[in-house]
Amino acid sequence: MPRVRAAVFDAYGTLLDVHAAVARHAPRLGDKAAPVSALWRAKQIEWSWILSATGAYEPFWSLTGKALDHALAVHGLADAPLRAALLEAYRELGAYPDAAPALAALRGRGLATAILSNGSPEMLDAAVTAAGLDPLLDAVLSVHPLRCFKPDARVYALATARFGCTPGEIAFISSNAWDAYAAGRFGFRVFWVNRAAGPVEYGLDQAATILPDLTALKLALE
Repeated sequence: MPRVRAAVFDAYGTLLDVHAAVARHAPRLGDKAAPVSALWRAKQIEWSWILSATGAYEPFWSLTGKALDHALAVHGLADAPLRAALLEAYRELGAYPDAAPALAALRGRGLATAILSNGSPEMLDAAVTAAGLDPLLDAVLSVHPLRCFKPDARVYALATARFGCTPGEIAFISSNAWDAYAAGRFGFRVFWVNRAAGPVEYGLDQAATILPDLTALKLALE
Protein backbone atom coordinates (compact mmCIF):
# COMPACT_ATOMS: atom_id res chain seq x y z
CA MET A 1 0.00 0.00 0.00
CA PRO A 2 1.50 3.38 -0.98
CA ARG A 3 2.28 5.97 1.67
CA VAL A 4 -0.48 8.53 2.16
CA ARG A 5 0.69 12.00 1.17
CA ALA A 6 -2.51 14.02 1.49
CA ALA A 7 -5.73 13.90 3.49
CA VAL A 8 -8.67 15.24 1.49
CA PHE A 9 -11.96 15.96 3.23
CA ASP A 10 -15.50 16.44 2.12
CA ALA A 11 -16.74 19.73 3.57
CA TYR A 12 -20.49 19.66 4.21
CA GLY A 13 -21.42 17.12 6.84
CA THR A 14 -17.81 16.04 7.41
CA LEU A 15 -15.96 19.16 8.57
CA LEU A 16 -18.90 21.58 8.54
CA ASP A 17 -22.13 20.92 10.43
CA VAL A 18 -24.89 21.19 7.82
CA HIS A 19 -27.55 21.41 10.52
CA ALA A 20 -25.93 24.36 12.28
CA ALA A 21 -27.81 26.92 10.16
CA VAL A 22 -31.22 25.69 11.27
CA ALA A 23 -30.00 25.17 14.84
CA ARG A 24 -29.07 28.86 14.98
CA HIS A 25 -32.68 29.79 14.22
CA ALA A 26 -34.43 26.84 15.88
CA PRO A 27 -36.64 29.03 18.12
CA ARG A 28 -38.22 30.56 15.00
CA LEU A 29 -38.91 27.11 13.55
CA GLY A 30 -40.13 25.34 16.67
CA ASP A 31 -40.87 21.65 16.20
CA LYS A 32 -40.31 22.02 12.46
CA ALA A 33 -36.60 22.73 12.90
CA ALA A 34 -35.29 19.17 12.62
CA PRO A 35 -37.49 18.08 9.68
CA VAL A 36 -36.77 21.32 7.78
CA SER A 37 -33.03 20.83 8.24
CA ALA A 38 -33.15 17.18 7.18
CA LEU A 39 -35.23 17.89 4.08
CA TRP A 40 -33.11 20.90 3.14
CA ARG A 41 -29.99 18.73 3.13
CA ALA A 42 -31.64 15.81 1.33
CA LYS A 43 -33.06 18.02 -1.42
CA GLN A 44 -29.75 19.85 -1.82
CA ILE A 45 -27.95 16.57 -2.53
CA GLU A 46 -30.79 15.30 -4.71
CA TRP A 47 -30.55 18.42 -6.89
CA SER A 48 -26.83 17.82 -7.44
CA TRP A 49 -27.42 14.19 -8.43
CA ILE A 50 -30.20 15.08 -10.88
CA LEU A 51 -28.13 17.76 -12.58
CA SER A 52 -25.13 15.44 -12.81
CA ALA A 53 -27.24 12.65 -14.27
CA THR A 54 -28.68 14.95 -16.93
CA GLY A 55 -25.45 16.76 -17.80
CA ALA A 56 -26.68 20.07 -16.41
CA TYR A 57 -25.06 22.37 -13.87
CA GLU A 58 -25.91 25.18 -11.49
CA PRO A 59 -23.67 26.49 -8.72
CA PHE A 60 -24.18 24.67 -5.44
CA TRP A 61 -25.22 27.91 -3.75
CA SER A 62 -28.15 28.13 -6.16
CA LEU A 63 -29.13 24.54 -5.34
CA THR A 64 -28.88 25.32 -1.64
CA GLY A 65 -31.43 28.11 -2.05
CA LYS A 66 -33.78 25.96 -4.12
CA ALA A 67 -33.55 23.12 -1.61
CA LEU A 68 -34.37 25.49 1.24
CA ASP A 69 -37.36 26.85 -0.67
CA HIS A 70 -38.66 23.31 -1.07
CA ALA A 71 -38.17 22.44 2.59
CA LEU A 72 -39.90 25.60 3.78
CA ALA A 73 -42.80 25.09 1.36
CA VAL A 74 -43.32 21.48 2.44
CA HIS A 75 -43.62 22.64 6.03
CA GLY A 76 -45.84 25.61 5.26
CA LEU A 77 -43.29 28.27 6.15
CA ALA A 78 -43.69 31.30 3.88
CA ASP A 79 -41.30 33.62 5.71
CA ALA A 80 -38.89 35.64 3.56
CA PRO A 81 -36.86 37.06 6.49
CA LEU A 82 -36.44 33.56 7.92
CA ARG A 83 -35.29 32.26 4.52
CA ALA A 84 -32.71 35.03 4.27
CA ALA A 85 -31.49 34.38 7.81
CA LEU A 86 -31.12 30.65 7.18
CA LEU A 87 -29.14 31.18 3.98
CA GLU A 88 -26.86 33.67 5.70
CA ALA A 89 -26.30 31.16 8.50
CA TYR A 90 -25.49 28.47 5.93
CA ARG A 91 -22.78 30.68 4.47
CA GLU A 92 -21.11 30.66 7.88
CA LEU A 93 -21.67 27.12 9.11
CA GLY A 94 -19.84 26.08 12.22
CA ALA A 95 -17.30 23.27 12.11
CA TYR A 96 -17.73 20.11 14.12
CA PRO A 97 -15.63 20.24 17.32
CA ASP A 98 -13.37 17.46 16.05
CA ALA A 99 -12.60 19.14 12.70
CA ALA A 100 -9.80 21.53 13.61
CA PRO A 101 -7.98 19.09 15.93
CA ALA A 102 -8.06 16.39 13.25
CA LEU A 103 -6.67 18.72 10.59
CA ALA A 104 -3.97 19.99 12.94
CA ALA A 105 -2.95 16.44 13.89
CA LEU A 106 -2.60 15.38 10.27
CA ARG A 107 -0.59 18.46 9.37
CA GLY A 108 1.60 17.69 12.37
CA ARG A 109 2.37 14.36 10.73
CA GLY A 110 3.48 16.15 7.58
CA LEU A 111 0.40 15.40 5.49
CA ALA A 112 -1.10 17.95 3.14
CA THR A 113 -4.75 18.69 3.90
CA ALA A 114 -7.53 19.83 1.61
CA ILE A 115 -11.25 20.10 1.07
CA LEU A 116 -12.86 18.60 -2.04
CA SER A 117 -16.45 19.78 -2.23
CA ASN A 118 -19.53 20.33 -4.35
CA GLY A 119 -19.68 23.78 -2.79
CA SER A 120 -19.30 26.91 -4.87
CA PRO A 121 -15.96 28.71 -4.31
CA GLU A 122 -17.52 31.73 -2.61
CA MET A 123 -19.61 29.67 -0.20
CA LEU A 124 -16.65 27.46 0.65
CA ASP A 125 -14.43 30.48 1.27
CA ALA A 126 -17.02 32.03 3.57
CA ALA A 127 -17.67 28.83 5.51
CA VAL A 128 -14.02 27.83 5.90
CA THR A 129 -13.12 31.33 7.10
CA ALA A 130 -16.05 31.50 9.52
CA ALA A 131 -15.16 28.09 10.93
CA GLY A 132 -11.52 29.09 11.39
CA LEU A 133 -10.24 26.20 9.29
CA ASP A 134 -8.38 28.15 6.61
CA PRO A 135 -4.96 28.07 8.37
CA LEU A 136 -5.23 24.27 8.57
CA LEU A 137 -5.83 23.64 4.86
CA ASP A 138 -3.41 23.56 1.95
CA ALA A 139 -6.18 23.71 -0.63
CA VAL A 140 -9.93 24.15 -0.98
CA LEU A 141 -11.04 22.43 -4.18
CA SER A 142 -14.46 23.14 -5.66
CA VAL A 143 -16.25 21.30 -8.45
CA HIS A 144 -17.23 24.64 -9.98
CA PRO A 145 -14.51 24.79 -12.69
CA LEU A 146 -15.63 21.35 -13.91
CA ARG A 147 -19.34 22.25 -13.88
CA CYS A 148 -20.29 18.85 -12.52
CA PHE A 149 -20.80 17.31 -9.09
CA LYS A 150 -19.72 14.30 -7.10
CA PRO A 151 -19.81 11.38 -7.65
CA ASP A 152 -18.40 12.19 -11.11
CA ALA A 153 -14.87 10.75 -11.26
CA ARG A 154 -13.56 14.03 -12.69
CA VAL A 155 -14.22 15.65 -9.33
CA TYR A 156 -11.97 13.23 -7.44
CA ALA A 157 -9.27 13.74 -10.06
CA LEU A 158 -9.03 17.36 -8.91
CA ALA A 159 -7.26 16.10 -5.79
CA THR A 160 -4.71 13.93 -7.56
CA ALA A 161 -3.96 16.79 -9.95
CA ARG A 162 -3.55 19.29 -7.11
CA PHE A 163 -1.11 17.14 -5.17
CA GLY A 164 0.58 15.41 -8.09
CA CYS A 165 0.03 11.94 -6.71
CA THR A 166 -1.78 8.70 -7.40
CA PRO A 167 -5.25 8.00 -5.95
CA GLY A 168 -3.74 5.48 -3.54
CA GLU A 169 -1.62 8.21 -1.98
CA ILE A 170 -4.69 10.17 -0.90
CA ALA A 171 -6.78 9.50 2.19
CA PHE A 172 -10.32 10.66 1.47
CA ILE A 173 -12.59 11.39 4.40
CA SER A 174 -16.34 11.85 4.07
CA SER A 175 -19.44 11.47 6.22
CA ASN A 176 -21.54 10.83 3.11
CA ALA A 177 -21.67 7.12 2.31
CA TRP A 178 -22.31 7.66 -1.40
CA ASP A 179 -19.32 10.01 -1.58
CA ALA A 180 -17.09 7.56 0.26
CA TYR A 181 -18.14 4.77 -2.10
CA ALA A 182 -17.43 6.83 -5.22
CA ALA A 183 -14.06 7.95 -3.84
CA GLY A 184 -13.13 4.34 -3.22
CA ARG A 185 -14.09 3.44 -6.77
CA PHE A 186 -11.73 6.18 -7.92
CA GLY A 187 -8.93 4.56 -5.95
CA PHE A 188 -8.61 6.71 -2.84
CA ARG A 189 -7.95 5.20 0.56
CA VAL A 190 -11.34 5.92 2.10
CA PHE A 191 -12.50 6.75 5.61
CA TRP A 192 -16.25 6.94 6.11
CA VAL A 193 -17.15 9.10 9.11
CA ASN A 194 -20.50 7.65 10.16
CA ARG A 195 -21.59 10.61 12.28
CA ALA A 196 -25.24 9.56 12.23
CA ALA A 197 -24.42 6.00 13.37
CA GLY A 198 -26.47 4.71 10.45
CA PRO A 199 -26.40 1.26 8.89
CA VAL A 200 -23.50 0.38 6.63
CA GLU A 201 -24.20 1.15 2.97
CA TYR A 202 -22.57 0.38 -0.38
CA GLY A 203 -20.34 -2.32 1.09
CA LEU A 204 -18.28 0.24 2.98
CA ASP A 205 -17.55 -2.27 5.73
CA GLN A 206 -15.27 -3.88 3.14
CA ALA A 207 -14.27 -0.87 1.06
CA ALA A 208 -13.50 1.74 3.73
CA THR A 209 -12.35 2.32 7.26
CA ILE A 210 -15.42 3.32 9.28
CA LEU A 211 -15.06 5.89 12.05
CA PRO A 212 -17.72 7.40 14.34
CA ASP A 213 -16.11 10.84 14.11
CA LEU A 214 -12.76 12.46 13.31
CA THR A 215 -11.11 11.95 16.69
CA ALA A 216 -9.64 8.57 15.72
CA LEU A 217 -8.57 9.56 12.21
CA LYS A 218 -4.91 10.19 13.02
CA LEU A 219 -4.57 6.74 14.61
CA ALA A 220 -6.42 5.10 11.72
CA LEU A 221 -3.90 6.57 9.29
CA GLU A 222 -0.86 5.33 11.19
